[in-house]
Amino acid sequence: MATAVAIKKRSRVPGVMITQTVEQLPPGKSTPDFTRKPIAVTVQEGKKTFFKAMVSGEPAPTVTWRRNKGEIDDPEKYKTRYDERAREHILEIININPDQADTYKCFATNEYGKAVCTTTLNVIAGDVVVTRKKQLPPQKEGEIDPKLWELLISAPKKDYEKICLEFGVTDFRWMLKRLNQMKKERADEQAKQLENVKQIEVKPNGKAEFGFDMQLWDPNSAVNLYKDGVMVPYADDENSKHSLRKKGTNYIFSIKDPQPEDAGFYQVDVEEANVLTTDFRVEFVDKIKDAKAVESEDAVFQCVLSTPLNRITWSREDSSLEHGDKYEITVSEDKLTHTLRVKDCEIADKGAYYAIAGIASSRASLMVEGGTFFLFYPPKMDPDALGNFTKPVIIKAGENAEWKLPFSGQAPMTIQWYKNDDELLPALNVKIETSDSESQLRLIKCQRKDSGEVKIKIKNEFGTTEAISKLIVLDKPTPPQGPVDIMESAVTSVEFKWKPPKDNGGCPIANYIIERQQVGRNKWTSLGEIPGNSPSFKDSDVDPGRRYCYRIRAKTAEGISDYLQTEDIPAGYPGPPAVPKVVSAFKDCINLAWSPPCDTGGTKIVGYNLEKNKKGTNYWSLVNQKGPITVKDVFEGAAYEFRVSAVNLSGAGDPSIPCDTVIARDPMKPPGKVTDLKLTSSNYTTFSLAWTKPKEVQGVEDEAQGYYVEIRPIESLEWTRCNTTPITLTSYTVLGLKAMATYWVRVIATNYGGDGEPQSFDNYIIAMPPPVKPKFKDRNMKTFVVVKSGNTVRLNINFEASPMPEIFWLKDGIPVPKHVTITNSDKGSQLLIPTSERTDTGIYTITVKNMVGQESFNVEIRVTDDPKPPGPVELEQNIPGTVTLSWTPSPDEKRDDRLHYMVSKRDSFKRTWRTVADNLFNNKFTVVNILPGRQYHFRVFAKNDMGLSPHSESPIKHRIFDSPPSFIVPLKRRTAPQGYECYMSCAIKGDPAPRVTWYWNNISLNTNTNYHITNVCGVCSLLILRVGPKDNGEYKVAIQNKLGTAESSMMLNVREIKPSPSLV
Repeated sequence: MATAVAIKKRSRVPGVMITQTVEQLPPGKSTPDFTRKPIAVTVQEGKKTFFKAMVSGEPAPTVTWRRNKGEIDDPEKYKTRYDERAREHILEIININPDQADTYKCFATNEYGKAVCTTTLNVIAGDVVVTRKKQLPPQKEGEIDPKLWELLISAPKKDYEKICLEFGVTDFRWMLKRLNQMKKERADEQAKQLENVKQIEVKPNGKAEFGFDMQLWDPNSAVNLYKDGVMVPYADDENSKHSLRKKGTNYIFSIKDPQPEDAGFYQVDVEEANVLTTDFRVEFVDKIKDAKAVESEDAVFQCVLSTPLNRITWSREDSSLEHGDKYEITVSEDKLTHTLRVKDCEIADKGAYYAIAGIASSRASLMVEGGTFFLFYPPKMDPDALGNFTKPVIIKAGENAEWKLPFSGQAPMTIQWYKNDDELLPALNVKIETSDSESQLRLIKCQRKDSGEVKIKIKNEFGTTEAISKLIVLDKPTPPQGPVDIMESAVTSVEFKWKPPKDNGGCPIANYIIERQQVGRNKWTSLGEIPGNSPSFKDSDVDPGRRYCYRIRAKTAEGISDYLQTEDIPAGYPGPPAVPKVVSAFKDCINLAWSPPCDTGGTKIVGYNLEKNKKGTNYWSLVNQKGPITVKDVFEGAAYEFRVSAVNLSGAGDPSIPCDTVIARDPMKPPGKVTDLKLTSSNYTTFSLAWTKPKEVQGVEDEAQGYYVEIRPIESLEWTRCNTTPITLTSYTVLGLKAMATYWVRVIATNYGGDGEPQSFDNYIIAMPPPVKPKFKDRNMKTFVVVKSGNTVRLNINFEASPMPEIFWLKDGIPVPKHVTITNSDKGSQLLIPTSERTDTGIYTITVKNMVGQESFNVEIRVTDDPKPPGPVELEQNIPGTVTLSWTPSPDEKRDDRLHYMVSKRDSFKRTWRTVADNLFNNKFTVVNILPGRQYHFRVFAKNDMGLSPHSESPIKHRIFDSPPSFIVPLKRRTAPQGYECYMSCAIKGDPAPRVTWYWNNISLNTNTNYHITNVCGVCSLLILRVGPKDNGEYKVAIQNKLGTAESSMMLNVREIKPSPSLV
């Protein structure tokens, strides 16, 4: 009988799994396979659809259908049949409901294996057209004229009432129900009227087309096109994306310029009846490849598709190719492999060739070379030398074997030697010598394992020839095979048998040599030789009660094997009985039973010795001699093991295997179910459970003494026990779970009377903590981090979230660069930049997101360096009491937008440095309150987020010297309109500050209250609130200090304003 196996095989059709159930297929037989598997279907609720499959195999397979979530044995919903003409196995699904959306499996089975593939049914929920015919109320007044129904079926709804009145029908409600039923019946019949169906294919003009011949029952019936269950609008214009052309009864749908998004499952419905389905999702599993041919030879292009198609389009650059004298186009039986053969190639046939299937295409090139004539000289062997070569080579172990074979043929030739189909290459024990006409093989110091087939293969470009010889290496046999079976163990004799050696060394076994040793002695005694055709021996010279050990050697013409040694064999003692069985146990006694031994030792069994062992000790005590069965010498609650040995006339034999541990106690009833089972906590790797101890029911359910916790992954059918020994607590933590995995959990109460009924949760449990919206734990997280260039940046962001969230890091709104390392855990995330650069400066955003919500946090990282100092400082004094400092920018100013400057001052009076300006973003600053006569020092620092640079100091110690008065800006001539205010000013300098006096026509104005005079930081001004003709004249400013005087004057002309003519 053939041994059942399960060999997985690969199908040429993707998605098909084949299992071969025999080790080797008989000639002409094959396992089942699918030549075309059923395709996935999307269909509207209430309609019907089909799954179709084509299978192969010898003998012809039996095809069955199943679905994952239910049965398909309801004949009102599912029908299966075989179409002899199309050789298709069909599953028809009638009046589809949403609950029939499922994965369906198709099985092809014969006596050598099975093949299985899957497909899916998708149902689009919507208005359901019920196909089950309902009984209509009977018409009360006679029969209806059939012409009425023909008129109503083809008429618009607005004319129904008028037509019915002409035929005397007034029950419109009954009429509409009957009319709808007739339309549905005609739609179902319409679906059967299809002929000349052409599945979807791409034409050379670039359009994808499919069509069919159909005679409409009702010319006004609506013809609808669906893609993946969604209605697609179409027009009769060929330039539109989807169009319909109708010629008589021929309908052709076309898709202009098909794109990848046009791939899908297309259906054509007439009214509510589906008449055609076609799949437009085709890919190349194996594309066509470049070919090369010589003139007058044929060239072949071949491709393999993912979906069966009746035909594909073959074309060249400027035209499509058709089957004929020049081109042979063939399709495999499974409609997957398509072949183009270019016959009798010419130079003009070279160029690009295309295979077009759906919206997919494949391109390859054909090269055609001019023809050349050759003389063919395949390898040949000398017949006499070949006859000697094929004779077996027989040698003894350790000797050399040699083969030599002359040959002829067109050079160059390749010569290969093989042993047992493994190629031989030159080595220490393999010598190969080859010339232009002869090859020699020598195998050095051969061993028995080197025996086998030796083959030479000679090959050139015109052919291959082979010759086979055989190598036989003779050696001593291997040891006889065990185990040794004891056939008899009596008081006066011992008989046993064994198996012949696995390898006889190439010679038949002549004899077996037998030796014996009495257990306890060192001497081995030869018992002689026995014929090799009978591997058994009977020793009649034994003493009762003794034990013996035997050695067995095989002997051939080539030598004697190593020995096979037996176990100790007792002479006359019985074998061990079966394991004792505990019949019943109580607190004061234990009842046992056992079966007698198979080996009685050649004499009658006269009794049994029963022994017990108290658990936890190593001492076996004799309970009774020559009889069972009730053991009363036990203590309540103690655990015991029992074993038994048989006794015959020679004495007691070996004891049996001990029985399972039994406790001396009265029997109990198993406990009931635990109550209040609940989940107290969970995380990604553990569950914590708690429950209440089951109540005792007298005589029905006894007290629980422990508990088992079992889990089962949702995808498995096997329960796994979490604790091997019962726990006594009413709580337990399940460890080692897989994060986010789903489990069923149950708890079983137990006692020594057995296990109770399991108590399960109503729903499965997911290994995850309770759901928590992501939130950041550290309220004092830094939002601004400064790092010196070259140092490591490490940001640790701690959060809490459940389940484990997705974590995203962005830099300035885009993903972080590759040199930034992100390490995530369930409690936090770390951003690491091992060696920072200035380009790492930016705003980094972390977003933590899970099913409950998301949270984001921004951190600005500024990578900078110690600032370089500014350039030389220059001093300038334009206005008394002030000094303007200017300096060359720091080299870092362009690289650091936060770099600024700080100015400090020290004078000869205070001798301490004092900051006079900070946060300067330009390269100039004016210091005020400069006192005359003091010596000043100035320093300028560059400053950024890292700190201060070394200072740049003013080039000299600047001292403010005394100076005579002078005008920086003198007075200027003014003309002022009468009645308006007049303002005049000048700028002066001098050290010490000069005294200023204003004059009008040489009359001092300093004490005249009609004039407003000011002097602020060397700017002297005079204001006349309302000028008149009396204010005309010369105005002069005189300035004076101890070093001298200076003057500046101007003329003021007051212009009279004439009144406007309109006001006179």
